Amino acid sequence: MSTEQGADREPHAVADTVSSVVRQWQTVRPDVDTGPMEIIGRINRCAALLQQAEDAPLRHAGLTRPEFDLLGTLRRTGRELTPGDLARETFASGAAVTKRLKLLQERGLVARRGDTRDRRVSQLSLTVEGRALVDEVLPQQLGYEASVLAGLAGGHEGELAALLSELLIQLEGRLGGGRV
Repeated sequence: MSTEQGADREPHAVADTVSSVVRQWQTVRPDVDTGPMEIIGRINRCAALLQQAEDAPLRHAGLTRPEFDLLGTLRRTGRELTPGDLARETFASGAAVTKRLKLLQERGLVARRGDTRDRRVSQLSLTVEGRALVDEVLPQQLGYEASVLAGLAGGHEGELAALLSELLIQLEGRLGGGRV
């Protein structure tokens, strides 16, 4: 998309931060196509703001988003997983997963047992308390996330989800990070 095409687009009623950044770049470097910045910049800004929001239901349950991701992964897969499996599923480093699992075990939410075939490997599962917590928090968290998206005009949630899915599939194919 050229700068001229970007200028022809219908402007947003309220300019966002990225719009301001793009205008500044177009002023100092009108020869550069800022189209990609309008998408990637907004995705990055949205991700940063969502991470800063500290999801209210999770915070109330004493969980961080990465801890809930581990618990949710154990719940949704419905089987025991290794720390390596959890790292791959949640796109987290092994060290980060180990640290989070230690805290979740101390809270009695995750159980660890040694693998009968390989003593170096441990199998992880939710405890009864862990499963109950995930089942309680999930609907609350989804309700919170729905309220965050409620401001989208015209019910474009499905369209946005489809476009983001298309981008994610391309990125996973090109850059890796897809599930094993």
